[in-house]
Amino acid sequence: MPSSKSSTKKSSTKGSSTKPLLISAGVALAAITLGLVSWQATSPNGAGSAGSGSGAVAAPRTDPAAELKALARRESGDKLAVGRADAPVVLIEYSDFKCGYCGKFARDTEPELVKKYVADGTLRIEWRNFPIFGAESEAAAKAAWAAGQQDRFDAFHAAAYAGGSKEKGFAEPRLVELAREAAVPDLERFKADMAGEQAAAALQKDQEEGYRIGVTSTPSFLLNGRPIAGAQPLDTFTAAIAKAKAEAAKQ
Repeated sequence: MPSSKSSTKKSSTKGSSTKPLLISAGVALAAITLGLVSWQATSPNGAGSAGSGSGAVAAPRTDPAAELKALARRESGDKLAVGRADAPVVLIEYSDFKCGYCGKFARDTEPELVKKYVADGTLRIEWRNFPIFGAESEAAAKAAWAAGQQDRFDAFHAAAYAGGSKEKGFAEPRLVELAREAAVPDLERFKADMAGEQAAAALQKDQEEGYRIGVTSTPSFLLNGRPIAGAQPLDTFTAAIAKAKAEAAKQ
């Protein structure tokens, strides 16, 4: 499957009664108050690219506003982030553990970005849990957050996105198994955190942020406020990071 695609799914009418409202209100708010994010798919050379509502680097019609850049939390204690809080480039990733394209990005591209740019202080990656495939997606997101409370988010993330992992599902026994694979030290605490109010609140915060700026598919990214839609090839990200770094150096 081409890596330029991303996954989309409408919220179930049997799910949370607030989610459809959040989606519609969020898209409207993005259009009215920001008017900046265009998730329209374009390839790096400007040509169109096919995909499930997304494609290559999105082309904002205007400069991506300070409001979008400000979505980077840059919190030194953020358990769902890697890289220096003061890195010149921040990549925000909205993803779902049941999304095949998110898994492709996590396996094929993200490790190279970490090795090349996070290690030298250029890049910070902040993950946002953005489950769109129902109850198991939401459970996996809460489990990832819970693993993060014991500083094992990265390891859980890698285990959950490993080849063939999503096909096994994300029921609670499987999530505990993934936590064990990720060497989460206290599994009882992990299970309690996963089911707790803080996990639900953290998930809601990430979802509302994504809905507010019009994210409807995964993976979706903001790189220093500029949208990138879909699991693009490594070259797309390296070019975007180089450009963002150069722009940051001029400021």
